[in-house]
Amino acid sequence: QKTQIVDQIRVDQAQLPKAQRYKIGDILDAIGLKKATYYDERKRIKNHVDKYIDIKAKILKITNDGKWRGRLTYGYRRVQEELVKLNIHIADKVVRHLMDELNVQVSMYNRRKNGKYSSYRGTVGKIAENVLKQDFSHTKPYEALHTDVTQVRLTDRKWAYISVITDEASKEVLAFQVNDSPNRELITNTLDELIAKLPKGSNSIIHSDQGWHYQLGYYTQ
Repeated sequence: QKTQIVDQIRVDQAQLPKAQRYKIGDILDAIGLKKATYYDERKRIKNHVDKYIDIKAKILKITNDGKWRGRLTYGYRRVQEELVKLNIHIADKVVRHLMDELNVQVSMYNRRKNGKYSSYRGTVGKIAENVLKQDFSHTKPYEALHTDVTQVRLTDRKWAYISVITDEASKEVLAFQVNDSPNRELITNTLDELIAKLPKGSNSIIHSDQGWHYQLGYYTQ
């Protein structure tokens, strides 16, 4: 990864006057990479055959065919479905990874320009104990879950709010709700969906940023 970063810096600098470019030795020192290691890795990367090169080409065609008004509309699940139709069977995790590499992600909506929606309003209810203490290494499904609300702007310039609960171990989305307001209904619908999916006897811990949604009585109850 460091080798690729150094190469990208060199590519970006190629358009600058020579006097303004960083020397390769200075870049390697700054990033903490030995010169011999760098050149060995460059040779290895150059000789590496990308086994997904044909699939990547098909993903690009699928996403381009699925554009609407010039915007990418196909998420990884839709792309995976189209690949199956072509008799290409790869894991959803691989599809997501390849789409990340190709930088072909859904652009029907954009996160708000000043960053993630913040539900912080100070203390308005009960602050729960930080049980996980930032230990996010659980491997048993349904043991540790994560929840948050994200604000996105749609193409019609309206705002939408997405409430999600994911499983730390499996990365599975256990609950997913959308509303035009970050209100009680959004949160309770998310919880209802989660409860319907949890196996009997689950003793899950739900970790959140403890914004105002997650301090109120209806949620903690």
